[in-house]
Amino acid sequence: MKTIIAVLLLVSGAVLADISVQDYQGTSIVLAKPAQRIIGLSPHIVENIYSAGAGQKLVGVTAYSNFPEAALKLPIVGDYSRINYELISALKPDLIVAWNSGRQLESAVKLRELGFKVYIDDPHSLEDVARSVRDIGMLADSEEASNTTVDDYLKRLSGLRKQYSNQEKEISVLYQVWMDPLQTLNGSHIVSDVIRLCGGRNIFSDAPSVAPKINIESVISRNPQVIISSGKSEGQQRNRKHWQAWPVIKAVQDNHIYTIPPDYISRHTIRLLNGVEVMCDHFNKVRSRK
Repeated sequence: MKTIIAVLLLVSGAVLADISVQDYQGTSIVLAKPAQRIIGLSPHIVENIYSAGAGQKLVGVTAYSNFPEAALKLPIVGDYSRINYELISALKPDLIVAWNSGRQLESAVKLRELGFKVYIDDPHSLEDVARSVRDIGMLADSEEASNTTVDDYLKRLSGLRKQYSNQEKEISVLYQVWMDPLQTLNGSHIVSDVIRLCGGRNIFSDAPSVAPKINIESVISRNPQVIISSGKSEGQQRNRKHWQAWPVIKAVQDNHIYTIPPDYISRHTIRLLNGVEVMCDHFNKVRSRK
């Protein structure tokens, strides 16, 4: 559970308040004053920094940070697999927000060793998105903006949960991350929370790894009613054509193969609720089939 601790220090007769936020690893990130120079090491993190009202404090981002448009004008300090430590040092950030994923985590550990303040972000549920935005707002002293964003987000999320709760027909789902090799997500990933909200069941929720590679035989044996992937609309037709080779799968038989725009489902941001609406609509098409 996250805790936010205000530590009062008496310095030269004045009372100063340190800002301390516990990140997703349970590490307390303590700042003597609000962050003024922030680097975001993932596109979804950059978007959340803007959502928290701290976008004007960003001094560096990673590749593919394209939303909002202002992020395109910022220096790129690396990508998912490589970080430019020299450039980061030159930018002199007082806060770095990194993702607890693969090589990103390795980079975060090294950055801490170099003396930087690094908050590790790792949302696994839709409610966690709200936590991430609130934490950034606390660290950047933009709480008024972040609280407004979060309150609106949670209100909309609550409405969606009420709207789609207690569905009579649970939908079995294959969420397709990649086709070659065939890859999916397990039940701990935030996409599975979207699936659950819409009344679905991730057929690979029991997989031991977050993003397991699977084979077509395992898909056939679990026989999903719908196949969902991240992509643009033109990719949906290509994906449907590919799956036609296995007509024994229920989703293929009934032509329930759909895509969701990547920014709505592949990023742990406020816009995930747009992805929820699209996914729930796809599931309703399955339920309405006679």
